Amino acid sequence: MTATPDREALGTLLRHVLELLDGDVAAVYADLGLTDYRPRFSPLVRVLVADGPLAIRDLAARVGVTHSAASQTVAQMSRAGLVTLAPGADARQRIVTLTDRAYALLPAVEAEWAATTTAMRHLDVELPVPLADELYAVLAALRRRPLRDRIADTGLAPAPGSRARPHGAG
Repeated sequence: MTATPDREALGTLLRHVLELLDGDVAAVYADLGLTDYRPRFSPLVRVLVADGPLAIRDLAARVGVTHSAASQTVAQMSRAGLVTLAPGADARQRIVTLTDRAYALLPAVEAEWAATTTAMRHLDVELPVPLADELYAVLAALRRRPLRDRIADTGLAPAPGSRARPHGAG
């Protein structure tokens, strides 16, 4: 087991928690015989099942990730035989469609999703605040005021394009 990251190294700590969570879900998929299926595929699969074929941009928006992240995940899913890509209405657009192989895996994927959701509820009981609630609170606070602006407030440097001045200036 690796050491726990320093409390002030929040990015490292968040990545460590995500690696633990994703690693365990990936192990469950391996236990189910799905060795080339990744936890990051499930949100996209679930959206495609619900909404049908979508452009990568629309898929990214529905999942809540960047276009780049969705594109990278779709490329991995394509290599695993889970999706096909077809040209969209314009040359820049690619439409993502689930394959028969992806549909065949759905019972296992849905069972894992339900089991993981239940397991996370049990984990939440051990936490001072449910993990998702805390993460949504962090997102809301950062949308109100980005960390970059908060760092500028310390006097280190003003955020580019802002009128902020270091403390004590003016």
